[in-house]
Amino acid sequence: MTDSIETERLLLKPVSVDDASFIYELYNSPRFIEFIGDRNIRNKDDARNYIINRFLPQIERLGYGNYVIVRKDDGQKIGSVGIFEREGLDVHDIGFSFLPEFEGKGYGFEAASALIKVALKEFGLKKLSAITTDANISSQKLIEKLGLKFKKTVRLPDDEEDLRYYEMEIK
Repeated sequence: MTDSIETERLLLKPVSVDDASFIYELYNSPRFIEFIGDRNIRNKDDARNYIINRFLPQIERLGYGNYVIVRKDDGQKIGSVGIFEREGLDVHDIGFSFLPEFEGKGYGFEAASALIKVALKEFGLKKLSAITTDANISSQKLIEKLGLKFKKTVRLPDDEEDLRYYEMEIK
């Protein structure tokens, strides 16, 4: 896997089982559940198992996946960003989430644009997608700021909600 990615203010480090407490907190934050969904992570063991069963296999297979975003000035874990294979999507998907107190501070653009640059150079991807709900206006704005364009509405397997699908060519 690509080692940590550094930006001006942030360090993106590959998720590990050591991040179980943070993933538990992030995945149970109200906006995560509202806009991304309930991943049934009810305790730190569930978070650890989610990391082992969902994140680590992709990282081992492809060399990239989910990164925990850490502020360099104080070491605070503030969110996550990743490029994922998703069932129901042909194009790898960039996704991001933040603890509520760290939203709206430019961290999402800083972290996601750094990850896109690495994806361009090191992962060999030719296209990137992003999905979000109609109601998640802040994610839509960030996705568009990153250069992805709205293409269509999609529905993922075992999901009842239509999602906005964005895509970009990586040149």
